Amino acid sequence: MDASDAPSASALRAAHERFVTASPAIRAASGVRRLVAESWQRCAARGIRPDGGSPLLTRGAEELAACRRGHPLAAVLPLFRELLGAGAAEDGHVFAVGDTDGTLLWVEGDTAAMGRAERMHFVEGAVWSEARAGTNAPGTVLEVGQPVQIVAGEHFSSAVHGWSCAAAPVRDPGSGRVLGVVDLTGGGSIATPPALAAVRAAALAAEAELARTRPATALLGPDGRAVLPSDGCDTAVRLTALGRDSALLERAGRVHRLSPRHSEIAVVLALAGRGVTGERIAADLSEREVPASTLRAELTRLRAVLGPALLGSRPYRLLGPVRTDFGDVTALLAEGRAREALARYRGPLLPRSEAPVVVEQRRALEQQLRGAVLGSGDPGLLRRWVDADWGADDVSAWRTLARRLPDASPQRAAAAARAHALDADLAVPPQVVRHAALLQRSGS
Repeated sequence: MDASDAPSASALRAAHERFVTASPAIRAASGVRRLVAESWQRCAARGIRPDGGSPLLTRGAEELAACRRGHPLAAVLPLFRELLGAGAAEDGHVFAVGDTDGTLLWVEGDTAAMGRAERMHFVEGAVWSEARAGTNAPGTVLEVGQPVQIVAGEHFSSAVHGWSCAAAPVRDPGSGRVLGVVDLTGGGSIATPPALAAVRAAALAAEAELARTRPATALLGPDGRAVLPSDGCDTAVRLTALGRDSALLERAGRVHRLSPRHSEIAVVLALAGRGVTGERIAADLSEREVPASTLRAELTRLRAVLGPALLGSRPYRLLGPVRTDFGDVTALLAEGRAREALARYRGPLLPRSEAPVVVEQRRALEQQLRGAVLGSGDPGLLRRWVDADWGADDVSAWRTLARRLPDASPQRAAAAARAHALDADLAVPPQVVRHAALLQRSGS
């Protein structure tokens, strides 16, 4: 998400002033990129002070040293220094490497720039998550999971308006889990496509190096650090299946990437809780009869992947407490926390699965979430819904968004136009559309 389409400095200052001085009831981030507008809305909802007065959390020296020693990105720090450090020092910038909490583990570069950065507390040990420091490249990367460039006045905190930054996430090559973030911070030249390209390239190089050098037995714990195989005392199971066809199942630091069929079985077992018979699993997986021998073979293969300490039988069940990402979203919705639920929703449950139980759960969750978003009337939530693949053609959501946006907002007219276009599409019978397509192909 580069800043090539960012407004001018004066326009950004004006947009920031309008946003931070507006009444919360009518506050809308207009005149800025969508990425920035959504971040400002999150910052305002979290109570971040736009004058830079929000207190930053800083790790103590001993805690920081422990974080550095155990962090997997320590292994690729020399690579970051080679790719970014020398250039940052020569160009008057700093580069930083942070963990998944937004803690800056290493900050290096030009001496003068580091002195200026220190005055705004951009130092080793400081936590620059979006929830602590407002809109900033490393913090916002951790929110959206993509490379981000933030220019001057796009920062939520006015104390950072003299800086620009570009950052990219670094992921574990095995599990896809975000390990941390690499960042370049400095003056105007950071607000250019080459700066964003540089951090992207550094992140990719780091991932390739980790894939090459990490021992095959190395596993990742919940905090992203390498851990040794467990002795089996930790029984917590975590299943991640939203927005992905191959679910991830984690327990005791081990991360298992499941096949599509095994992902469906894991969802069945997670929903069943205390256990389920083979006949029930077969009915949940397919409307057609699944031979008992086929199901037993699949469960045997799954047990070979997970191990007998994780998959029990008679009845079939996941051993230990089970927590799922789709269950988390459901729980947040039950508590009326639509904003947090939408933030946790990474997409439909096993989107390509046709297993009856998965289809039912997928539809129910999407309907509950959609109802909460539309019922909230929050323009920020509505915008995030219609911008996603699953909400792009939701005419009711577009119509609600148009009603909720301020009269003067240019986005209101655009939302109303989109709703009108979708209405027009729905008014045309499918057979008419097919007939027109046939005529077009035949040249009539």
